[in-house]
This record gives sequence, structure tokens and C-alpha cells, in this order.
Amino acid sequence: MKNSSIFKCQFESNNDNNAQVPAKGTEAYHFYANAIIGNDIAQFNLGVCYANGVGVTQNYYEAVKWYRKAAELGNAWAQCNLGVCYELGNGVIQDINEAVKWYCKAAEQGFIHAQFNLGRCYGNGLGVTKNYNEAVKWYRKAAEQGIADAQYNLGVSYEKGQGVTQNFYEAAKWYRKAAEQGFADAQYNLGVSYEKGQGVTQNFYEAAKWYRKAAEQGDATAQYNLGVCYENGNGVTQDYSEAVKWYRKAAEQGDALAQFNIGICYSNGNGVEQNIIEAVKWWHFAAEQGLCIAQFNLGVCYGNGYGISQNINEAVKWFRKAAAQGNEKAKRNLKMLGYSE
Repeated sequence: MKNSSIFKCQFESNNDNNAQVPAKGTEAYHFYANAIIGNDIAQFNLGVCYANGVGVTQNYYEAVKWYRKAAELGNAWAQCNLGVCYELGNGVIQDINEAVKWYCKAAEQGFIHAQFNLGRCYGNGLGVTKNYNEAVKWYRKAAEQGIADAQYNLGVSYEKGQGVTQNFYEAAKWYRKAAEQGFADAQYNLGVSYEKGQGVTQNFYEAAKWYRKAAEQGDATAQYNLGVCYENGNGVTQDYSEAVKWYRKAAEQGDALAQFNIGICYSNGNGVEQNIIEAVKWWHFAAEQGLCIAQFNLGVCYGNGYGISQNINEAVKWFRKAAAQGNEKAKRNLKMLGYSE
């Protein structure tokens, strides 16, 4: 991986001759006029203009150039954005070590987005040795200043006991803070906490409430769980039609459990008109993703010609896949058919 000094030479030779100076009278030109005389705030803002194509042609190389100038003057916003550029390889050769360097500079100045990013790097071993204690330290700094992503990650740390003593109450507390800001993953996790009574008093109504909030934002797992709530009447009035509605949303996003459950609904005629052909279709989707119970059901359908042409070879194929995952019924069916696992 090339170091920053080598890259700087490449950057200057590749792009200085092609850089567009903002048109006079534009906000970008105002930033430019102040940036060239060393104003770090103007340099940062000019970098933003180049990064987003505001008043100038989008040019990540120029964005990096101006972020770097402001960053070297100590501008925390620019330091963080320069870190992002290095992490993503926007306008520079991707270099996660350089990204961490600039995140650290901004984080130490109290810049909350850099604190979160630095925590994420420590939590995932990006550019630094994985260190959950350091990750939690930086997540906490950002979380206490209201960054929802950091609040969520801090909740995960408490739930898993990574970098802190496992504490479900603390996990639920931080999930709630992020959930109340509309963070879908936190809404889902808070729903799970209520469903399990983990860190909070078990409350199916609250579980369904938070699943719904995440589901309405398109979270497939929350959509599936909300479907389960409606199917079983947990925290909501039992309603098979609503169950199917939410299963379908999750299934269409590829959630294997939802695909299996919507197949069950079609098989039994719960919330939809009974249709074994549709059931087989959805079990097929789930089975191809490796869901053992769907593989078994698909084997039964092929073996008996339910919703599909009878095909013993296909039945054996799917029973074997289910048996390989330990499904005892699939093992018995293979033996009855005279086939080995």
C-alpha cells in the first residue's frame, strides 16, 4: 500500500491541470477566494463543494486536496472527511491506515462523527488491531452526544459483552436512544428485547410496536417478526391477512423464514386463498437459501406431487439436503424410499 507522500505527488500531477475554478459570484467561488488565502473553514467548504458537485464539476481529487489543507490546519470536519476519502478510496488510493490516522485526529478534538468512525475501526479491526475496549470508548463518546449509529453499536456491545461486561439493561437503554431517533436496526433490537424480556420487562405489545417501526422502514427481519406477531396474536390482534402482508414484504426481500412462512400460509389457506402451487414456489425460494425445513417440505411436495409434478429424484435431492442439516424426518423418508443420506 503506498504511503501518503507518494500519493500526494500522484494526486498533484494527475489533477492540478484539470481542476475547475468556481465561477465568480457563486458560493463556491466565495469559498475558493478565502481558501486560497488559508482560511481552513473555507477550504473545508470548498472540499465539500468539489465532493458533491456544488457550483463546480464533481471532483474527488480536488475535494481531497482542500480537505487536506484544512485538515493540516487542524479543522476536525476536514480531518474526518479526509479519513472517509481514504477509507472509501475517493480521490485517493484507498488506505485504511491513513483513514484511521485522520479519524483519530478529529476524534481527539471531540468531533462526534470521527469518534463513531474510529470506534467502528477498532470494533472491526480496520487499520488498527481489533480492540473492543477502544471501540466502546469511542462509541460511548459519540453516543453520549446523540449519534444514533454509536448508540446502537454501544447497545450491541453491551448485549454481546464486547469491551464491556454483558448487560442487557444497558443494551436496551442504548437501543432505545437510537430507536427513538428512527434508527431501524435499533428499533428491531429493542423489539427483540421486549419479546424476550431481555433488559426490559417482557411486553409483546411493545415488541410489536418497535418491530412495526423498523418494518415500515423496510427492515426485512422486522417485517418477518411483525408477521409472526400477527399470525400468533402476540401484541396485536391475530390477523392472518396482516401476517401474510408482512411475510410477503420480507419474503420479497429474500428473507428465507418469511418465504417459508408465506408458503405455509398458502398451504393452509391462512390469510390467503389456499394454493399449494404458490406454497411450493415460496418453499423453493427458501430451500435454495438453505432453510432446512423448507428443503424437507419441498422434498415432500416432489415425492407426492403436491403443487408440482411428482419427481422422486428431486424429492431425494431435497431430502438429502435437509438430512445433511440433521433433519430426522428427511433421513427417515430417504430410508423409506430406499436411498442413502
